[in-house]
Amino acid sequence: MSRMRVEHTSGIDGASRASGVVVIIDVLRAFTVSAYALAQGASECWLVGEVADALELQERTPASIISAEVDGLPVPGIAISNSPTQVLAAEVRGHSLIQRTSAGTQAVLAARAASQLYAASLVVAAATARAIAKENPPLVTLVASGRPGRDEEDFVCAEYLAALLLGTSFDLAGSLLRLRSGERCQELARGLTAGFPASDLDLSLTPDRFQFCMPVTDREGRLVLIAETRF
Repeated sequence: MSRMRVEHTSGIDGASRASGVVVIIDVLRAFTVSAYALAQGASECWLVGEVADALELQERTPASIISAEVDGLPVPGIAISNSPTQVLAAEVRGHSLIQRTSAGTQAVLAARAASQLYAASLVVAAATARAIAKENPPLVTLVASGRPGRDEEDFVCAEYLAALLLGTSFDLAGSLLRLRSGERCQELARGLTAGFPASDLDLSLTPDRFQFCMPVTDREGRLVLIAETRF
């Protein structure tokens, strides 16, 4: 029996209160974008709070690309929105991806009390759980960065991670089926949402596509995540 305790919270406020090993979850789409970028050969992903921060960091970071949205919408002048489809179409190998989003990156920046911090989404869920389980910390806090009743994919991912960490059962397939049949996913699947290609949905809701986790560390006052496979 694991001695690990797993707690759940949500949003930026929840992230600011989270302690122990903290996992910030953003399925649609911040940390799905991160995972696809890293899988495509991006060297790292820098997480910032504002578009101005992203532009300033890009000026100081050779071979960097920005992925950004504000209130879920594309930012004029920035080619890549918060979209894994767009990341897959871009040349990211050897580049740094600078990310600004309205939920995931904000929650990471708020999680100052974490003893260790991970960014996660469904595509890296099992790998994230394995990395944490290897350390067997006393407390893990899972933060669904989205809003209850709307961004249910983050809460499904949190429940899946909790089941993996605690060795309990969870009907992931059934939960994903319910998600896909819901009004929000049905609307997104029509491909009419600005900055949200319909293909983003399948790319984001494919569990455990990648076998790496994404630890977040402070590098010279900036938060950066990488792909980690040594666990």
